[in-house]
Amino acid sequence: MSMSFRGRLFAAALGAGMLAASAVPAGAETLADAIALAYQNNPTLQAQRANQRVIDETYVQARSGWRPTLGAQVTANWAETQTPIAGRGVDLNGDGVPDSFGAGGVRRSNRGQAGLSFNQPLWTGGRVAAAVNAANADVLAGRENLRRTEAAILAQVIQAYADTRREQETLRIRDENLKVLTRQLQESQARFDVGEVTRTDVAQSQARLAQAQALYQTAVGQLAITRAGYTALVGQNPGELAPEPSLAYMLPTDPDEAFKVAEQFSPQLRAQQYAEQASRARVSGARAERMPSVSGNLTVGHSGLIDPFDPRDNFGRSVSATITASVPIYSGGSVSSRIRQSVERNNSDRITLEGVRRTLLQSVTTFWSQLIVARANITSSEQQVAAARIAAEGTRQEQQVGLRTTIEVLNAEQELRQAELNQVFSRRDEYVAAANVLATMGRLEARNLVPSVAQYDAAKNFRKLRMTWGWVPWEEPVGIVDQNLTVWPSKGPSEKPSEAPISPGLTPAPTVATPAVPK
Repeated sequence: MSMSFRGRLFAAALGAGMLAASAVPAGAETLADAIALAYQNNPTLQAQRANQRVIDETYVQARSGWRPTLGAQVTANWAETQTPIAGRGVDLNGDGVPDSFGAGGVRRSNRGQAGLSFNQPLWTGGRVAAAVNAANADVLAGRENLRRTEAAILAQVIQAYADTRREQETLRIRDENLKVLTRQLQESQARFDVGEVTRTDVAQSQARLAQAQALYQTAVGQLAITRAGYTALVGQNPGELAPEPSLAYMLPTDPDEAFKVAEQFSPQLRAQQYAEQASRARVSGARAERMPSVSGNLTVGHSGLIDPFDPRDNFGRSVSATITASVPIYSGGSVSSRIRQSVERNNSDRITLEGVRRTLLQSVTTFWSQLIVARANITSSEQQVAAARIAAEGTRQEQQVGLRTTIEVLNAEQELRQAELNQVFSRRDEYVAAANVLATMGRLEARNLVPSVAQYDAAKNFRKLRMTWGWVPWEEPVGIVDQNLTVWPSKGPSEKPSEAPISPGLTPAPTVATPAVPK
């Protein structure tokens, strides 16, 4: 992080505390704006997309087992042999003719060789087919993990947005409380000056005002903290935030529907299902190690003297074509060990799948219950605010005619502020719980929240790699043979259907005027 960026964050955090969240201006930042920025720029989400592209490459690497390999080899050899005098003129090679040597008994020779080798797997016993199916399942699991990361980031953005709105409202309420208690202290001092109240009344007003000032400073600091969290997720400091738009268009009508949708489309559950399919394919791959394999090889080479170089007389050509069948007979128990290992890993994935399903249902139940409780609290807090406002106004009027004391007025004001805070917190809790329900179900996606923003297609890179460099036209027939002509065939994963996008996306909520505090 650069120093300038740190400075901006620090300045924003300090300045945030002095912003009172009063009326929302027409150009206020919306939740859709925040989600769009995070979807495009959040580093965690971008890193997960890059990681998915890494996983895509494993599919290409697995398919390379059906593709040929071409290699070139060039060698040059120079040799010098020096024979002592006693050995000169002797038949050393047994051809009946005394060997000839150069001057001083030194003989020099040179030779060069160049060749091309083309190797094509014809049948791997199902090894490559299993590896391809496992890699395909890994790719699909990676896409679900990307969906899960996206949902987690968007849920965090929604929570940060709601938290910032909550702290802005809290700061506004604390500011109103300061103003009311300041007027109350002034009234108490004036009445004390004319002898209507005692010093005790003035002290009570002073104590409440000092407490309100401390709470105000706490609200300033808490708003700075939430703004910093918002900035880390979205990438820019929040300004005046518009009210949260409704998520009701995506929410189910009852928990049973939420359970049903989650079991079909939850990224967490689907990722584990693909992981189980990948490990099942690797079981077939381990068993295929007991099968023979067949490959073809074509080699073309040239060899001869380098000096003097004469390709017509000095260099000869050789061509060889070979078909090789390799049969494993004894491996010291390593193959059997890998089979047992892959079987148990698949058992673990299958058992984990049930655990993930149970955890998923637990999460749906938890967040749905939080949603219901928050909605009930909103209703109660609204009634509490209405009653507390009437009580505070009545207490102030009754104080004017001597029916109420200063402490009763202060208590009534405190109850009103607490009721307003309860209402703000309940609305925040209800909205965050709704977002968590949608994230658990698999519906908290950018295509449902901000459909107008260009959507990242995780499958686009995979489709591009399918016919990339290295592909050969006979790859598919070799793959079909390898997939079917094996004792332990590996079943390829099938891509699960996605839920249709849900319209209309986030729309700005109607601006509701903040109720004024009675004077």
